[in-house]
Amino acid sequence: MSILENKKVIIIGDRDGIPGEAIKECVETVETAEVVFASTECFV
Repeated sequence: MSILENKKVIIIGDRDGIPGEAIKECVETVETAEVVFASTECFV
């Protein structure tokens, strides 16, 4: 059982850290999780 099962997920990644698309790929391994927004931002 995962904490992401049957959840909608918003992902904000960091350009100098972990990009949003990398996090999205991990979240999509949970079949019932739905990514509704994924972005990579630059925080200065």
